Amino acid sequence: MRTALLQSSGRPGSVAANLKVLDEAAGRAAAAGAGLLAAPEMFLTGYAIGDDIARLAEPADGDWADAVAELAARHGLAVAYGYPERAGESVFNSAQLISADGTRLANYRKTHLFGCFEHDHFTPGGTPVVQAELNGLRVGLMICYDVEFPENVRAHALAGTDLLVVPTAQMHPFQFVAESVVLVRAFENQMYVAYVNRVGREGEFEFVGLSTLAGPDGVARTRAGRAEELLLADVDPVLLAASREVNPYLKDRRPGLYGSLI
Repeated sequence: MRTALLQSSGRPGSVAANLKVLDEAAGRAAAAGAGLLAAPEMFLTGYAIGDDIARLAEPADGDWADAVAELAARHGLAVAYGYPERAGESVFNSAQLISADGTRLANYRKTHLFGCFEHDHFTPGGTPVVQAELNGLRVGLMICYDVEFPENVRAHALAGTDLLVVPTAQMHPFQFVAESVVLVRAFENQMYVAYVNRVGREGEFEFVGLSTLAGPDGVARTRAGRAEELLLADVDPVLLAASREVNPYLKDRRPGLYGSLI
């Protein structure tokens, strides 16, 4: 499945403008044969927008989901995107996957909040593994800091995730996560990892870009720089199956030794 990664911060604070950016990117991705377009963490609203997070937050089945569903169906490709989700009095840092026919397939709430900013504005999610079937692949969702916890990604591996989509707001000085950690996570868990980042300065944060699609061999299939960019690379189930056959990490596990981890 050809996968497109939209490295962009859009226009923080303007959902309408960001939907236009997403629509334009979906058109380019579809024209290039992509079956999935992934956008960064909090893409629809912006990340560093303070109290506007709570003001703008919408339910998972709100107007924004309808707008993304419409553009996904119009362009004929699935879309994964980050947004602030309103559920009663709680606001979650969420990512949603919508199919090429506009069906809502999966909604994930970030489980590991990063720093004072996120703890001040969000409630942590409580479900670590959220998946959906897409074009013959089992696609999992995770958000930014979540991928830095090896137990989190291993849980996806044990649940059969083929492609882990990680909308991200990864900032300076932690670029080694994009450069190295993501590749290791893909290798040690035998999956593809699509890590799609914001870019440029936003409030107090400087997002580093460096989005990538990492393969199960630990090799980046594509890598962005530090400017806005639409990346394209393929998730190959044949290569994935072959890699899983020869890599023994998951087969050689000894869960009986790991009780102290929990």
